[in-house]
Parts: sequence; structure tokens; C-alpha cells
Amino acid sequence: MENREGSAIPTMSFKVQDDNDWESWSTKELFSGKKVILFSLPGAYTPTCSTRHLPRYNELSPIFKEAGIDEIYCLSVNDTFVMNAWKDEQDANNITFLPDGNGEFSEAMGMLVDKSAIGFGKRSWRYSMVVDDGIIQKMFIEPDLPGDPFEVSDADTMLNFLAPDAKEPAKISLMSKPGCPHCNRAKDLLEENGYRFEEIELGSNGVSYSSLAAISGQSTTPQIYIDGQHIGGADDLEKWLVD
Repeated sequence: MENREGSAIPTMSFKVQDDNDWESWSTKELFSGKKVILFSLPGAYTPTCSTRHLPRYNELSPIFKEAGIDEIYCLSVNDTFVMNAWKDEQDANNITFLPDGNGEFSEAMGMLVDKSAIGFGKRSWRYSMVVDDGIIQKMFIEPDLPGDPFEVSDADTMLNFLAPDAKEPAKISLMSKPGCPHCNRAKDLLEENGYRFEEIELGSNGVSYSSLAAISGQSTTPQIYIDGQHIGGADDLEKWLVD
């Protein structure tokens, strides 16, 4: 794997399907005049990529923007249809997905590796970088170890480099049920005050009303948790926001 700090980004384009239309996104339009983060990973839907790498960049995106980052790009040697479906599944609306279907960008970066032993073919090595106006400012490249190391290309390492004193956003989970007016009021309160939150809807993805009682000790919705603290319902949230 090659560290290309101080070098220009490769000149090429990505073939993207957007709103049922084929588009060609050039590296010039993606990187010129912007300060961006690009993180690259072995494959969409793979475990580490789906549970840790991508979600954390998406979660910290507002903090990165405060630190002067204009865009965050996620790149993988997958086609645009796979990348679009993965973005929707992950609800990663703060990230722009770059499909390097033929591995051309990864090869030009010196990051294309052979994972044929596990049936993946040629894939990107895991890394992240800061690119300022098309010039690679900093790279975090995972060590050349067997398997899929994930030690330095994570979002927290990147944040510590860009803004070590940055304060992370509150981690908010809201347990709700369909048609609940108090749940809607709580969501409106959070949105109006600029808080991002995770909604856990009862009856979906195996989350039952028994889960609500077991976790919160309550039988009504919503039930809201902020940084691990049980706040309570919509009225309790309103009081917490005032305090």
C-alpha cells in the first residue's frame, strides 16, 4: 500500500446511477476547491464496513463540517447499484458514495489488493484521507496484516487529527410506535433544537412492546435516552431541553 501524501488525486471519473439517470462524476468536480474526507473500504454490506466504518463517519459528519470539511466520500470497489442500495439501507444521507466498480481509482491510488482467497476478487485496501483542493493532505492506511485490520482509518482517528478538541454530538435514541402523537412531538422537539437521533420503532426489526418495558420500565411511548440517560417521554424531553 502506497502513502501518497502531497500528491494530486488521480484524474478519472465515477459512473453513477442517480435518479435513474447515468452520470459521470469527475475527480475534478468532486475534489477541486473543496476540503474533503474520503474513506475507502473492502465492500458494501460487509460486517465492519456496515457496523462501524460507515455509520461512525455518518454520525460525526456535522462535527467534521464544523472542522472545515465540505464533503465526505465513501469509496468501494462495488457498482453504483450496490452502493446506492447500501446508502439507503444505512440511511447515510450525510455521505456521498463513490462506486469504483472497475477498481481504477483504487489501483491509481496504489490501494487495489487481491482478495480472491475469500471470493472478493480485486478490492480496495481500507484507508482514509483528507484531500484539500485535489491534493492529498493526510492518509491513514491500515497496517499490512492478514484479514481486514481496522485500526486507523476510522472516523474517530480522523476527527482527532482534524479537531482534537471537538465535542461529539449527544447520542439520542427514541423508542416510538406508529401513529403516536407524543412521539411526533418529541421528534419535532429534537429536530427544532438541532439534535440528530435514532428512532427505534416498536414492531419493527424484532423490537417488541416487551422490549420497551424491559429496557425503560415503562409501557408508554415515546421513551427517550440521551447519552445513556433515560429522559422519559415527550414532556420530560421538553423539560430537559429547557434545563
